[in-house]
Amino acid sequence: MAIIFHCEYCGKEIRAADDAGGRWGKCPACHNKLYVPSQVSGDDLKVEPLDTDLIEKEKKLMAETYKLTQDILQEREVREGPPELSGAVYEMSERELKDNIILYLRQMASDDLDEAEQTAALISPFAAQATKIVDRIALSEIPEPELSDIPSQMLSGAIRALRNRLS
Repeated sequence: MAIIFHCEYCGKEIRAADDAGGRWGKCPACHNKLYVPSQVSGDDLKVEPLDTDLIEKEKKLMAETYKLTQDILQEREVREGPPELSGAVYEMSERELKDNIILYLRQMASDDLDEAEQTAALISPFAAQATKIVDRIALSEIPEPELSDIPSQMLSGAIRALRNRLS
């Protein structure tokens, strides 16, 4: 007696030898890999339809997860340029200083040397504080997300150049 079942992909009725039960084979019609069930009692296997609502809900959740991930990654954007200086004494916060250092390193990596020179001029008055930030960036095993696409040797060279300028 043969094992009779239907292909889950194309629906074609398949007859397999008794000793093929519990193994994998290919559908002779569509050539998809399928599991040959052990002895089947009755004429046909009873298969339940897929829960399309559950699949749709899963797709929506995955799309929402992707959107949230992208939003989080975009929160830390690199500014286009250094802030403008006015005639008054300018105080730079540690966050602004770090942003300017990252901007300098990106400008050096992309060969924008004139802009990098201007950004370095903004950083230089805060040399002591900037040196600490540069050292933290240099010693960090995981680079800042804004710098992760810069090859490590190029990043090291730009860090060295800024470090030398600050000392």
